[in-house]
Amino acid sequence: MGWLADETGLEKCAANYAPLTPLSHLARAADLFGPRTALVWKGTRRTYAEYHARVSRLASALARRGVQPGDVVATLLPNIPAQAEAHFGVPACGAVLNTINTRLDVDTVAYIFGHAGARLVLVDTALIPLAENAIKAMAGPAPQIVEVADRESGFAPTGHYLDYEDLLAEGDPDQPWIWPGDEWESLAINYTSGTTGRPKGVVYHHRGAYLATTANAIAWRMVLFPVYLTVVPLFHCNGWCHTWMIPMLGGTVVCCRDITARAIYDAIADEGVTHFGGAPIVLNTLINARDDERRPFSHIVQVFTAGAPPPAATLAAFEPLGFNVTQVYGLTETYGPATECLWQPDWDGITGDDRAALKARTGVRMAMLDGAEVHDGAPVPRDGRHLGEIALRGNLVMKGYYRNPTATAEAFRNGWFRSGDIAFQHPDGYIKITDRAKDIIISGGENVSSVEVEGVLAHHPAVLLCAVVARPDDKWGEVPCAFVELKPGMQATEAELIAFARARLAGFKTPKHVVFCDLPKTSTGKIQKFELRAVAKLMAEGAAG
Repeated sequence: MGWLADETGLEKCAANYAPLTPLSHLARAADLFGPRTALVWKGTRRTYAEYHARVSRLASALARRGVQPGDVVATLLPNIPAQAEAHFGVPACGAVLNTINTRLDVDTVAYIFGHAGARLVLVDTALIPLAENAIKAMAGPAPQIVEVADRESGFAPTGHYLDYEDLLAEGDPDQPWIWPGDEWESLAINYTSGTTGRPKGVVYHHRGAYLATTANAIAWRMVLFPVYLTVVPLFHCNGWCHTWMIPMLGGTVVCCRDITARAIYDAIADEGVTHFGGAPIVLNTLINARDDERRPFSHIVQVFTAGAPPPAATLAAFEPLGFNVTQVYGLTETYGPATECLWQPDWDGITGDDRAALKARTGVRMAMLDGAEVHDGAPVPRDGRHLGEIALRGNLVMKGYYRNPTATAEAFRNGWFRSGDIAFQHPDGYIKITDRAKDIIISGGENVSSVEVEGVLAHHPAVLLCAVVARPDDKWGEVPCAFVELKPGMQATEAELIAFARARLAGFKTPKHVVFCDLPKTSTGKIQKFELRAVAKLMAEGAAG
């Protein structure tokens, strides 16, 4: 099917076919945009010519130190230039990049080192103790440490390990890169958070990452020469593939080591940042910034938000500050964003809460993804009511879980990737998440969406952040329990918030308990509900006792 009767002489060759890879973006940028600024970190500014040369040095030096194609090179780095360079330099020598979450515990880092089989690890000076202790905890072969001293942040090399700059000095700036012979070759391996067991190694291929870069550029309606701020950690889905994307557009990557309101506002004002991504907590940080942390700017900054469904109240408060927000949705298994809340021209006249409610939709499949549907055994009706699990398929889905064929087969059951997120689908095809499957609260036989309850509480003027989880209950089985972080200087009582929610929700959806605390968060700003569920369970047991 689809073949001409005589295909003689129509074979693939170097003239008409090359495997897709994001490496091609930087190679092209160095040729076309050599003098333009590619990387910025405080006083450090590197052109595309310099960026390409350093990447080539890294690839060359790694090869000279015995890193072979298919080997794994890990990083324990914040968002600094070396992390961006590793995204190109590691695959440019044929190796596979493993960017490790810098907030993981020693045991988990040791597991990742061993499971991935890392040959070498680039480590920020501040994270040397983490790497050392992880290596001590390993039973098998350990990676070689190369220290990356962030001199712009005041770090000096300890002198105990090979310094990153010395490693680069060993390399050849004219070293030819190793290009994938097959776009299905592995490019990166990213480990999931592992909140319910050992983390799983999500394997990316060159084709998927390349197509993710193009899908993101389309969703963001990007033009040439954007200025991108690295708010999303580059160890998280490889920064949603944005570090690979920016050279395609001749843009500038502005590094951001510490994610604070002041750092973000400074970057927008001083560097002209046009784009960044971040979880809703980042949006809240900017909304509630002190006056002395804010800086004026005259352009609209384009923002992707993901990691948790953003409350409509947050979106309504954020955009008037000079931002245009697009909600995207995805997972580590989908190279980051896979769906977008695509804004329709017919919605242009909608304002206020109605506009925010539209923007709070999870969205539709991004370009380069073949399918995004809600399934309950089969696709559910698109009626804005029937619930099911978000199912995805296409080139933006991982190769699978490394050394875990059972988990891979389960994730790909019936030809779709199963997300674990519960949602419904509007008649126009837009998906709306109601909850993670494990976060649904079943109270008296009724399903309660924690996201819906959180969205109501977020409208209270004193609430900065909130998370709602199930608390065991002798009568109802489970009841909603809200954990609330208040805005600085603001006050509220448990009774006040319960009454506020009761005026807007059905009785069974209203929180029966409110706990005021600093919410536990991941490095990307996602609230760690598994910790809160454990607290709620202990509270219930204490009350019963």
